[in-house]
Amino acid sequence: MQQILEFAHNHPILSMAWVGCLIAIIVTTFQGLTAKFRMITPAELTLQVNRADGQVLDIRAIDDFRKGHIAGAKNVPAADLANQLTNLENYKDKPIIVVCYAGMTAQKAATQLLAAGFAQVSVLTGGMQKWADDKLPVVRK
Repeated sequence: MQQILEFAHNHPILSMAWVGCLIAIIVTTFQGLTAKFRMITPAELTLQVNRADGQVLDIRAIDDFRKGHIAGAKNVPAADLANQLTNLENYKDKPIIVVCYAGMTAQKAATQLLAAGFAQVSVLTGGMQKWADDKLPVVRK
């Protein structure tokens, strides 16, 4: 214990960075455990769309959406989501899978959808980056 305190005293910036990383890991883990939405893989997304009539909601900017998106995805940029909730009413009882660049922004959007009364909300783990890394098909418009 004495060595840890001595190290922290001799290297305050490195010690603060380590504590910051530890706090970030704890917060992220806690958020994941308390979230009411599911984090799903690309394979699970495919199953939800094909078997449960799920709807993919891509919240990236329109330009990024046009560069490549999942087939059948509906584009509602994250900034417009609150204004577009009435247009999504038809999907309230269907599975909705929220997709963004890497999965982080989609978690905020999923929380908004749950608060608006959407029952089955999921987030694609890794977002479109993971989808592309897995070499899954995209549609370009």
